[in-house]
Amino acid sequence: MTPTPDTPAPFSRIKIRTGALVFCGNEVALIRRDRADSTHYTPPGGNVEPGEGLPDALARELAEELRLDVDQAEGGDLLWAIDQRVTRPGPTPPPRKLHLIYRLHITPELRATLAETEHDELPDGSHETGIIEWVDYRKSADLPIFPPIGPALAALPDPHATVTDAALPAVTDENYTWV
Repeated sequence: MTPTPDTPAPFSRIKIRTGALVFCGNEVALIRRDRADSTHYTPPGGNVEPGEGLPDALARELAEELRLDVDQAEGGDLLWAIDQRVTRPGPTPPPRKLHLIYRLHITPELRATLAETEHDELPDGSHETGIIEWVDYRKSADLPIFPPIGPALAALPDPHATVTDAALPAVTDENYTWV
């Protein structure tokens, strides 16, 4: 896409997305989105609103998507940061996006109260339904997860493992094709 005077250049805008890997034992909550030509997964979360703090954005998104009150969960540490600069379909130039992935742990009792579906509003006002799927984190390496954290997630020795480097490789057009 060639920018015009009124259109920003690709990656000139920066968005921040907070997301969480919500663990219940060895299983982690992912949102599965089934589309006509693909299926992919995302950690629950979403974009930080203007003026919103990161913890507030994470709490809001987890309440909206999972009906999870983060005060009932343990943890909340930043697990990974991923820099995204990927061309994607759409009428506007893609933003650069910084994904901040946090880690939380919940009990089976709390898990039983959480949402099973999530409704994401689309630009045209319609909604896309996502299925909350609990996946054994050790089997996530080959799942189509975006951002592509599957291999790093599957490599964790256990759900509480210490991570010494929070920076995962950047996601660019050279190493990722938009699904």
